[in-house]
Amino acid sequence: QVQLVESGGGSVQAGSYLRLSCVASGRTFSTLSMGWFRQVPGKEREFVAAISWLFDNTDYADSVKGRFTISRDNAKNTLYLHMNNLKPEDTATYYCAAKTGAQISRADWGFGSWGQGTQVIVSS
Repeated sequence: QVQLVESGGGSVQAGSYLRLSCVASGRTFSTLSMGWFRQVPGKEREFVAAISWLFDNTDYADSVKGRFTISRDNAKNTLYLHMNNLKPEDTATYYCAAKTGAQISRADWGFGSWGQGTQVIVSS
Protein backbone atom coordinates (compact mmCIF):
# COMPACT_ATOMS: atom_id res chain seq x y z
CA GLN A 1 0.00 0.00 0.00
CA VAL A 2 1.19 3.48 -0.86
CA GLN A 3 0.82 6.36 1.57
CA LEU A 4 0.35 9.80 0.03
CA VAL A 5 0.45 13.16 1.79
CA GLU A 6 -0.47 16.36 -0.07
CA SER A 7 0.47 19.90 0.88
CA GLY A 8 0.64 23.35 -0.63
CA GLY A 9 -3.00 24.33 -0.84
CA GLY A 10 -4.22 27.73 0.24
CA SER A 11 -6.37 30.73 -0.47
CA VAL A 12 -5.19 32.98 -3.30
CA GLN A 13 -6.39 35.63 -5.71
CA ALA A 14 -7.25 34.85 -9.32
CA GLY A 15 -4.17 34.93 -11.52
CA SER A 16 -1.91 33.64 -8.75
CA TYR A 17 0.43 30.65 -8.67
CA LEU A 18 0.39 27.70 -6.29
CA ARG A 19 2.47 24.56 -6.16
CA LEU A 20 0.95 21.42 -4.69
CA SER A 21 3.20 18.65 -3.44
CA CYS A 22 2.51 14.99 -2.72
CA VAL A 23 5.04 12.86 -0.86
CA ALA A 24 4.76 9.11 -1.37
CA SER A 25 5.96 6.28 0.83
CA GLY A 26 5.52 2.54 1.06
CA ARG A 27 6.51 1.66 -2.47
CA THR A 28 9.24 2.59 -4.92
CA PHE A 29 7.99 5.92 -6.20
CA SER A 30 9.77 5.64 -9.55
CA THR A 31 7.59 2.64 -10.45
CA LEU A 32 4.31 4.45 -9.83
CA SER A 33 2.21 6.41 -12.24
CA MET A 34 0.64 9.38 -10.49
CA GLY A 35 -2.31 11.66 -10.87
CA TRP A 36 -4.01 14.75 -9.51
CA PHE A 37 -7.78 14.94 -9.16
CA ARG A 38 -10.01 17.58 -7.64
CA GLN A 39 -13.45 17.67 -6.12
CA VAL A 40 -15.98 20.31 -5.19
CA PRO A 41 -18.66 19.42 -2.61
CA GLY A 42 -21.69 17.99 -4.33
CA LYS A 43 -19.83 17.18 -7.53
CA GLU A 44 -17.95 14.16 -8.82
CA ARG A 45 -14.21 13.93 -8.51
CA GLU A 46 -12.57 15.39 -11.61
CA PHE A 47 -9.36 14.41 -13.38
CA VAL A 48 -6.75 17.16 -13.49
CA ALA A 49 -3.44 15.68 -14.63
CA ALA A 50 -1.42 12.47 -14.66
CA ILE A 51 2.16 11.40 -15.22
CA SER A 52 3.49 7.97 -16.06
CA TRP A 53 6.60 6.47 -14.52
CA LEU A 54 7.60 5.46 -18.05
CA PHE A 55 9.21 8.34 -19.94
CA ASP A 56 7.24 10.77 -17.72
CA ASN A 57 4.39 10.85 -20.22
CA THR A 58 1.74 13.35 -19.14
CA ASP A 59 -1.94 14.05 -19.68
CA TYR A 60 -4.05 17.06 -18.73
CA ALA A 61 -7.70 17.93 -18.52
CA ASP A 62 -8.65 20.51 -21.12
CA SER A 63 -9.68 22.93 -18.38
CA VAL A 64 -6.11 23.16 -17.03
CA LYS A 65 -4.00 22.54 -20.13
CA GLY A 66 -1.52 25.35 -20.61
CA ARG A 67 -1.91 26.58 -17.02
CA PHE A 68 -1.02 23.55 -14.88
CA THR A 69 2.09 21.39 -15.05
CA ILE A 70 2.51 18.00 -13.40
CA SER A 71 6.02 16.89 -12.54
CA ARG A 72 7.80 14.41 -10.30
CA ASP A 73 11.09 14.17 -8.44
CA ASN A 74 11.85 10.49 -7.96
CA ALA A 75 14.81 11.25 -5.71
CA LYS A 76 12.45 13.02 -3.29
CA ASN A 77 9.49 10.63 -3.77
CA THR A 78 7.45 13.71 -4.55
CA LEU A 79 4.81 14.62 -7.10
CA TYR A 80 4.08 18.27 -7.92
CA LEU A 81 1.31 20.24 -9.52
CA HIS A 82 2.36 23.71 -10.62
CA MET A 83 -0.74 25.83 -11.02
CA ASN A 84 -0.39 29.11 -12.90
CA ASN A 85 -3.02 31.74 -13.63
CA LEU A 86 -5.47 30.27 -11.17
CA LYS A 87 -9.16 30.90 -11.72
CA PRO A 88 -12.09 30.84 -9.30
CA GLU A 89 -13.33 27.67 -11.01
CA ASP A 90 -10.13 25.93 -9.89
CA THR A 91 -11.41 26.11 -6.32
CA ALA A 92 -11.59 22.54 -5.02
CA THR A 93 -9.96 19.97 -2.80
CA TYR A 94 -7.04 18.47 -4.71
CA TYR A 95 -6.12 14.84 -4.30
CA CYS A 96 -2.96 12.99 -5.21
CA ALA A 97 -3.36 9.40 -6.45
CA ALA A 98 -1.03 6.54 -7.32
CA LYS A 99 -1.31 3.49 -9.55
CA THR A 100 0.93 0.71 -10.67
CA GLY A 101 1.61 0.24 -14.36
CA ALA A 102 2.84 2.70 -16.94
CA GLN A 103 -0.50 3.53 -18.54
CA ILE A 104 -1.93 6.92 -17.64
CA SER A 105 -5.56 6.91 -16.59
CA ARG A 106 -8.14 9.69 -16.35
CA ALA A 107 -10.48 7.43 -14.41
CA ASP A 108 -10.26 7.69 -10.63
CA TRP A 109 -11.09 4.00 -10.31
CA GLY A 110 -7.78 3.27 -12.05
CA PHE A 111 -5.85 4.57 -9.05
CA GLY A 112 -5.48 2.40 -5.97
CA SER A 113 -4.01 4.83 -3.45
CA TRP A 114 -5.16 8.31 -2.47
CA GLY A 115 -4.04 11.13 -0.25
CA GLN A 116 -6.22 13.05 2.17
CA GLY A 117 -6.47 16.12 -0.06
CA THR A 118 -5.40 19.74 0.14
CA GLN A 119 -7.80 22.63 -0.35
CA VAL A 120 -7.34 25.35 -2.93
CA ILE A 121 -9.52 28.46 -2.83
CA VAL A 122 -9.26 31.03 -5.60
CA SER A 123 -11.09 34.30 -5.17
CA SER A 124 -11.88 36.79 -7.93
